[in-house]
Amino acid sequence: MKKIILLGMLMSFLLLNVQSQNVQSYGVTLCGAEFGENNLPGTYGVHYVYPQTSEIDYFASKGVQVIQLPFKWERIQRNLGGPLDTKELSMILKFVDECAQRNIKVTLVLQNFGRYKVNGVEHILGDNVVTMGHFKDFWRKMATAMLDKYNVFAFSLMTEPHDMGKYSWAMSAQQGILGIREVDRQTTIMVDGDNYSNPETWAKYNDNLKYLYDPSNKILFNAHCYFDEDHSGAYKRSYDACNAHENTGVNRMKNFVDWLRNNNKKGFVGEFGVPKNDQRWLKVMDNFLNYLKANGIGGCYWAAGQWWKNYPLSIEPINNGDQPQMRVYVKYLPPVSNNNTAVKTGTNSSVATLR
Repeated sequence: MKKIILLGMLMSFLLLNVQSQNVQSYGVTLCGAEFGENNLPGTYGVHYVYPQTSEIDYFASKGVQVIQLPFKWERIQRNLGGPLDTKELSMILKFVDECAQRNIKVTLVLQNFGRYKVNGVEHILGDNVVTMGHFKDFWRKMATAMLDKYNVFAFSLMTEPHDMGKYSWAMSAQQGILGIREVDRQTTIMVDGDNYSNPETWAKYNDNLKYLYDPSNKILFNAHCYFDEDHSGAYKRSYDACNAHENTGVNRMKNFVDWLRNNNKKGFVGEFGVPKNDQRWLKVMDNFLNYLKANGIGGCYWAAGQWWKNYPLSIEPINNGDQPQMRVYVKYLPPVSNNNTAVKTGTNSSVATLR
């Protein structure tokens, strides 16, 4: 009997570990908390907002598996090396808990592009004002605050670092990883690439990221892929003017996928999206998602959020109606069961031993 019990415990542990490493999840980014970047820290409800419960409910009803929450470093940690802001942290924790109640995992995304503003002056991460030590300190504190939140899918170290000059993004990323691993050895860590995480130029700008050390070996390399002419996601020009075609997204991902395969790494696409002004973009996205699925890569659509209003890429429902992009995206989301049991937050000894 003891052998049977021990075998059952071992199988449960292995199943949990496999599930925790499942990277082919699909979700959406819920924006708002990172808004107002010219008003930092800003006023809640005026310069920035957090997602509403109704938004979480909508995406849960569609089968979304993970929601990305972007936020600003300057808000959650008002002074470099200082404590996390209690009010800001409470809103993040509330969001994480509400997602847990709906069986949704959360990725916490530091939306700072390799920078931090001190007294209104922007500093590149790694200089003598915003140091790699500050970056490590922040992520250690954030990981500590999330230790009992078992629906946290990943910590995304830094969105789209770019134009880093003489400062090494790889060295800063390494410090962020080590800061998290001082307190949390289980949660996945997402690492964006330099040059805006562009998948086409990944090997050129980010080949050195393959040398990052994670004692838990749970890094996801995070590309951002848009299909317009300049890769920005602004879609300022028409489909035809962008010289787009059905496999534009597939072609842009191939270099990144090859890099992952050649280096035995795992990947994710933390941003992708298309406008709704031309049905042909939807076919591009459909082929792109099919390519990700075939290669075992998950992703999150950019974006949704109550303040996007007329943003052409928005997947936020209008009057409870689906956006055209959702009608394509839902094909890649799992069917929703009415019998799903909510993920519990708080102490869970079977999981806590892994963190």
